[in-house]
Amino acid sequence: MDIKLERILRDVQKPARYTGGEFRQIIKDQAEVSTTVAYCFPDTYEIGMSNLGLRIMYGVLNSIDGCSCERVFSPWIDMEEQMRISGLQLYALESGKPVREFDIVAFSLGYELSYTNVLNMLDLAAIPLKSSDRGDEFPLVIAGGTCCFNPEPLADFIDLFVIGEGENAAVELVELYRENRSRDEFLLCASKIEGIYVPSLYDVSYNPDGTVSGISGQNEAALPVKKRIIKDLDSSYFPVDSIVPSTGLVHDRVVLELFRGCVRGCRFCQAGHITRPVRNRSVDTLVSQGVESLKNSGYDELALLSLSTSDYPEIFQLCDSLMQYCEPRRTNLSLPSLRADNFSVELMESVQKVRKAGLTFAPEAGSQRMRDVINKNLTQEQLLETCRVAFEGGWNSVKLYFMLGLPSETDEDVVAIAELSRAVLYTWKQHARNKSRGVRITVSTSCFIPKPHTPFQWEPQIPMDEYLRRVDLLKESMRSKAINYNWHSPEQGYIEAALARGDRRLGAVIEAAWRNGARLDSWSECFSLSRWLEAFETSGLEAGFYAMRERDISEILPWSTVSCGISKEHFLREREAAKKAAISPDCLEGCAGCGMQECVKGGAKDEAKTKI
Repeated sequence: MDIKLERILRDVQKPARYTGGEFRQIIKDQAEVSTTVAYCFPDTYEIGMSNLGLRIMYGVLNSIDGCSCERVFSPWIDMEEQMRISGLQLYALESGKPVREFDIVAFSLGYELSYTNVLNMLDLAAIPLKSSDRGDEFPLVIAGGTCCFNPEPLADFIDLFVIGEGENAAVELVELYRENRSRDEFLLCASKIEGIYVPSLYDVSYNPDGTVSGISGQNEAALPVKKRIIKDLDSSYFPVDSIVPSTGLVHDRVVLELFRGCVRGCRFCQAGHITRPVRNRSVDTLVSQGVESLKNSGYDELALLSLSTSDYPEIFQLCDSLMQYCEPRRTNLSLPSLRADNFSVELMESVQKVRKAGLTFAPEAGSQRMRDVINKNLTQEQLLETCRVAFEGGWNSVKLYFMLGLPSETDEDVVAIAELSRAVLYTWKQHARNKSRGVRITVSTSCFIPKPHTPFQWEPQIPMDEYLRRVDLLKESMRSKAINYNWHSPEQGYIEAALARGDRRLGAVIEAAWRNGARLDSWSECFSLSRWLEAFETSGLEAGFYAMRERDISEILPWSTVSCGISKEHFLREREAAKKAAISPDCLEGCAGCGMQECVKGGAKDEAKTKI
């Protein structure tokens, strides 16, 4: 055994030894605690501690009188192996207390490929996997996060889900838990709280073809369950005195949340839809939170966080105020989420006086037709103008993110990504202030994944071999030493799509994959497609049924149990708008090969005309 690992295993079994040990961790006097929460992040420490949501909920729960919240992370493979060999149960960092001894075990779900980690952590904690197998002697197992907007794949394992923003809901759940009800009584009462979904109170039936035939709730359970939102962010909790990790993180810096929601309407984007409406924090609040967070942590970087940072209405005033504190202290202010259509070189020059980072933009599609389809309000002229002013301002590094496999995408749209990338390179050659350093243009593509609660939730994902064919086409079209092309493997995206659009029958698949060794599936070195396909086969299901099947608009969707606050009618209108945008004017004279089902199935241009 590795000496360091052996020491860790030895030390965590000493009651007096705190295994976290970070500055500003919260350890409460257990004599004054009546409710204990193990907040579990189903990935490694380096990923979990980079998550702002974890830090917020850690602070919220610990701010409740008599409530103690401690952190738990998924161990890496070698650590898990030694824990199982030694019989060491999963424990919390602050105290070393076994997770099984907590009152509530709360999981943060932000990525579908973490589902097997949830099962693995429950098993390491000696907690029965299925909710139906847990009596009053076991902790209550709850979950929150973006993945809960389709809670069905984990319905067998989670006692209740928090739908939407959990700050207030968590407080209400702790207060309810303290009434010492039985598990069944507690879950029934919890279902009356806004935003709480209790899977055991709902019955789901299926048609012979595998689609959902009906969903019904018991005991007046809400259907659908509406999400929770925080209306006033200025008065909501923000972790200005958060934990300072003792090791490096993926995002090792102070993060400042400007607003929630998104003013855009990209049709592929789940986050932009489930976080509506837009709610801003005030400049005064943000400056106070940013300065206090830096003082309390000692970090030398402050990142402004939102779905689209440059859409914050008072961004110039905010950055000017923050730079008054940051610049004299050589603290970098970064804006990692910018849009090319409202990029300001003056803004970037004002905030990057300490370190000048590269620029990152996400056109998502190469052709204007495709950007119109996905409602990405960005033109090639806007992107190139942004690159021009950036290159003239001294920048020489640009990252461009695209998706392959979007609805109606053609080979011409794929090649357009290469053409746009070359146009960016040509812009640098024409306008760069200093060409001696060269230019770095990085193009990355990922496979489109149709997500619930978006206008594209009915669309199919393209097959993996077709995605790779388009990757090869793009590689052949983009031969330039100045352009570096990276692409994501489609295997993980295929399983992600199946889990994202799955029903509760996928619980058997997730358990079978886990028992066959699946865990840490978001890490490419741990992921195995064959393991997942075998799990689908042994469960009598097909991944393609969930990932690659176009859904009929009359079909009952598995995630109909919850609501993000946007109606089906709105999504359908947006879907029709996408179809209209997909039809080239050439369709009026003949088939343009746009790939939309109306043309493919009908085989006649007249059918396409009716969609305009």
